[in-house]
Amino acid sequence: MKRWIQINNLPIRYKLISHFLIISIIPIIALGILINWTVERVLEEQVNDNTLQLISKVNETFEFYINNMQSITYLIAFNEDVQNFFQIDQAEETMTRNDYDIQQFLRNFTTLSPEVAGILVVNNEGDYISNEFYAPASRDLTSEPWYQEAIENKGIFKIIGQPSDRKISSLVNYKNDEVVSVVRAVTDPYTQEVKGVILIDLKLRVIAETLVDVRLGKSGYLMVVDDQGENIYRPDDPLVESIPREWLEGQKSGTFSKDINEEKLQFIFQESPFSNWTTIGVFPTEETVFEMREIRFYIVTFVFFLMLFGIPVSYYLSYSLSKPITQLMAFMRKAESGQFHVRYKEKRDDEIGLLGRSFNKMLSQINDLLRLTERHERQKREAEFRSLQANINPHFLYNTLDTIQWMARKQKANDVAEVVESLAKLFRIGLSKGRDRITLEEEFDHIESYLLIQKTRYREKLVYHLEIEESLKKNYVLKFILQPLVENAIYHGIKERRGIGHIDVTATKKEDHLIIEVKDDGKGMDPKQLAHMQLALNEAIERTENQKEDDDKKGYGMLNVQARIILAFGSSYGLTLESKEGEGTTIQIKLPLLKNEAIEDGEKR
Repeated sequence: MKRWIQINNLPIRYKLISHFLIISIIPIIALGILINWTVERVLEEQVNDNTLQLISKVNETFEFYINNMQSITYLIAFNEDVQNFFQIDQAEETMTRNDYDIQQFLRNFTTLSPEVAGILVVNNEGDYISNEFYAPASRDLTSEPWYQEAIENKGIFKIIGQPSDRKISSLVNYKNDEVVSVVRAVTDPYTQEVKGVILIDLKLRVIAETLVDVRLGKSGYLMVVDDQGENIYRPDDPLVESIPREWLEGQKSGTFSKDINEEKLQFIFQESPFSNWTTIGVFPTEETVFEMREIRFYIVTFVFFLMLFGIPVSYYLSYSLSKPITQLMAFMRKAESGQFHVRYKEKRDDEIGLLGRSFNKMLSQINDLLRLTERHERQKREAEFRSLQANINPHFLYNTLDTIQWMARKQKANDVAEVVESLAKLFRIGLSKGRDRITLEEEFDHIESYLLIQKTRYREKLVYHLEIEESLKKNYVLKFILQPLVENAIYHGIKERRGIGHIDVTATKKEDHLIIEVKDDGKGMDPKQLAHMQLALNEAIERTENQKEDDDKKGYGMLNVQARIILAFGSSYGLTLESKEGEGTTIQIKLPLLKNEAIEDGEKR
């Protein structure tokens, strides 16, 4: 977690550079690795598939030659002269006459099929006829291994491989590693008795001509082995001398690799189902990925140039984004130190430009608020000075009234004394030693003194009732919030009606709020007047601040009370007004419950 916090504390320039590198270079490198792996795998599969197809074509060529050899054995066996040769009870002169015809017949095959090196026909008595071969007179050919293999195969064509220790010679004198021998026993179709054997040597030159031009890569080649693992064909200077049969693991086709002479070789093989020869492709493994090296080179070059140009571009882009942010941070630090005259001047339409313009607007508003605060402070000092001057006369008046009260009581003028006492009490609570808040009990005493004075004037026409819950008496309220409301009730309600008028002032607690109601049964208001006053209460602050000399003064005291409450406690507190024409008016004051005289701004509701 601590490491992550340290990363978050990095400058935005480094974060942007890292972001550009992560979303550009790293995916490209990953894509290059993926492409390299995929192409290498695909190329390897294609090389293997192409090599197997080539081997299949080579095997088809072998099978063509072997099938041709098989067909020749059938043609020879079905020849009438050859069949007579296999009949051992014929006369000698007939046999001699037929030998020449058979030899001519056999020479036709070597002429028409150049892959045939020689043909030998042997009967079961050991006599033979050939166009190319001859054997010692003392040698019984029926005891030869190849003759016995043909008999064991019971008339089925068989490839016996390259000749070894054979007691016959060729006029052309082919070496043993230059030919491959095939044999087939000729049997009686009824008794299955072997009448003789046909031996044909196939020139390996035709196989070499098929394989010599086949190249796998630069140094790869094809070689052929028989079912015993003996080489049928291999090129000069091979990469491997022989292929042990166990390497093929008894499979008909497949691939494997071996380390030979500190070089890794790849082997791909496929066995011919007819000849049982296995054609094997041999080539160095590194040659299979020669094309891959070129692809890898281009990928590495591309990634290199991407990094070569990507890192500077990433740095430039991050710098172009972080530079205005850094400038804006510098302006903010200056503003934080009190230099509110600074402005962000760069013209941009992106988010940074919007932030800069918002910053400039904020500084302008701060300057306006500072000037407004300064003006209010100056007005406040002037008001305090005027208040100090105004307080001089009330103190003198309060002392004078106290003297008049003492003289009235001395002269037994008790009614005069009561009025003077109420007036003195009114002034004393009004002064309140300069406090802005007084207890609810003191506010009710203040309004009771005011009503006593008004009662002296209106006598029986005015009846009032004051009620306050005992638990609320010590709660603090703004002073002078009831007198303007009661004064409105008297002058615009009770005074305008006929007969006795009633004013009820009550204080109750409701849902953790202090609720004071001033209710009268006076003239009331028509709907138009009521709507006008309710609108005025909603705009109390604006109307009291912008009061003009020619404005209507009616209700100004009520608006003043509303403005003072909202400024002190917030817009959720204040006055609500209800009135019906001819029935009276009710004003409800909603205030917070304050146990202390002082209240901080953060505690305002």
